Amino acid sequence: MILTTTNSIEGHKIQDYISIVTGVAMTKKAATMSFSLTKYYTQVQQNVEIVKEEAFQKLMDNAKKTKANAVVGIKVEIELTTGNYVMVSITGTAVRVE
Repeated sequence: MILTTTNSIEGHKIQDYISIVTGVAMTKKAATMSFSLTKYYTQVQQNVEIVKEEAFQKLMDNAKKTKANAVVGIKVEIELTTGNYVMVSITGTAVRVE
């Protein structure tokens, strides 16, 4: 599966634009504030990396369901909620390329 933020893929021709696909994930556990801001920021950073990977996996799974072999125009949004939960939403266009 080819994933890109651009609207085209160099060396490939887009044969079919299939649909918009998304992948959304959220942490199961909030980052907790402690006496050390370094530990808090490290927790948030680790949560973002974990949740981002989950969201990308869901995006790819949803694209595969449409028989796509690539996703173009990917946009990643990362949000830290007021409760210190990390949410990642990824959106792109599922396409079929040569």
